Amino acid sequence: MSRRLVVDLGSRRPVWRPPERFFGALAGAAGTAWRVEVVRAPSDSDGDGTAGSPEAVAVAAGAEAYIGWGISEAVLEAGRGTLKWVHTAAAGVGASLTPALRASGAVLTNSAGVHAEPIAEWVVGAVLHFFRGMDVAARAQRERRWAKDDLTGLPCPLREVAGSRAAVFGLGGIGRAVATRLAALGAEVRAVRRRPALGGAPGIPAVGPGQADWALEGAAILVVAAPLTPGTRGAIGAPHLARLGDGAVVVNVSRGAVVDEAALLAALESGKVRGAALDVFSPEPPPPEHPFWSHPRVLVHPHAAAVTPRYWDRQQALVLENWARYRDGRELVNVVDLAAGY
Repeated sequence: MSRRLVVDLGSRRPVWRPPERFFGALAGAAGTAWRVEVVRAPSDSDGDGTAGSPEAVAVAAGAEAYIGWGISEAVLEAGRGTLKWVHTAAAGVGASLTPALRASGAVLTNSAGVHAEPIAEWVVGAVLHFFRGMDVAARAQRERRWAKDDLTGLPCPLREVAGSRAAVFGLGGIGRAVATRLAALGAEVRAVRRRPALGGAPGIPAVGPGQADWALEGAAILVVAAPLTPGTRGAIGAPHLARLGDGAVVVNVSRGAVVDEAALLAALESGKVRGAALDVFSPEPPPPEHPFWSHPRVLVHPHAAAVTPRYWDRQQALVLENWARYRDGRELVNVVDLAAGY
């Protein structure tokens, strides 16, 4: 009897639906020992995913491996006793870390790093949006107003990344890509990571959360790129924002709940924070009455910083590599530490 891989990636979002070449590559790698079962019903790819589809539940029984947008408890139950490897096409895994997953004994791998390049580019653009006054110009354009006086006063409202201090909170694939780009633009970059002994990106010092004040002190840029775990929920609050330099820019590309949004709003109102570029929120989307929608110095972006036509190139390479490793009994890449939450 063939070993079975179930692929449940039929996202409701067109950009996250696999191209046919992705399925063809899986089929080509299957050989005679494996059967690839493709579920094309739409599922939920937003956030960490995990909604799955009833069709996936129907075919999960007896499956040994599963690829989806996270994994639901219903799929885990259907595959109980046979499911050994689960890969999520999302980077975040919080919603998949259920008691059912832990009890299953299955190894979970994620897509950390796949999103690093486009998100890092988005972060650089978001920083420049505020540093170079593009938010002021865009607002004035909507008002049919020539904003030269706004941008040529003293003290000068425009800034350069070069010579500024940047703090990067979270130094996984995304954080490293952000840190190296900001450093290439001339910023002094300091990073915070859970395990500082692993070091930072080349030339970039990293400290643990207990020394975050050192990284944040006087920073003109704060980029939040840490995964959401019990230890990072609300990790960036009023005391941390107070450490930033006056007129700092805050960028969040991790999860909304990592930042105390009320504290961020207060820092914006006081002027401590010049602008906030947010790709993530808690909840998503923010309710219609939320102040972020109308705040003149908040860039609301709909959790789409990762979007790129190159996503499936990277995802396919990662999946094929891990599947080959699994078939050969070798160590997988991007194995999620179920205790740490990423």
